[in-house]
Amino acid sequence: MTAQKMEQIYETYHLSVYRLAFAYCKNRADAEDITSDVFLKRFETDPEFTDDKHETAWMMRVTVNRAKDLLRSFRYRFSVPLDDADLTYEAPEESEVYRAVMALPAKYRAVIHLYYFEGYSVAEIADMTGKSQTAVQTQLYRARKRLKDDLGEELNRYENPELL
Repeated sequence: MTAQKMEQIYETYHLSVYRLAFAYCKNRADAEDITSDVFLKRFETDPEFTDDKHETAWMMRVTVNRAKDLLRSFRYRFSVPLDDADLTYEAPEESEVYRAVMALPAKYRAVIHLYYFEGYSVAEIADMTGKSQTAVQTQLYRARKRLKDDLGEELNRYENPELL
């Protein structure tokens, strides 16, 4: 594989891989480690893909697997993240939504991220995560319900400032 091809692959996928990794582990350093691992595996194995969708699905699947491995590791279960992502929000509601999404269990954060932030369909997410479409739809439903329950009262406060 040439350096130019490696650079092109990195430019195409690095943001998506990093964001998905961050959605799982909620820690910038771990997300960067996962991203590095995914690209090392991609460049070392250099698998053949039938099309861009197949390559994208492979990249996302490897990211999900690496993130799950990290979450199961002894080190991760007994450590405390040192920092969150340095994010800025245009409105207070965006900050609350982000925090609510990050408070979801990893399996829900991942499907929410892939569906809403990356724009993948339920079928594509099912292929990437190795789950059935029904399982993905169920996880999206449950994640939305949790977000609605968590944010319902919070968002009402922003709509009605006298409740603050």
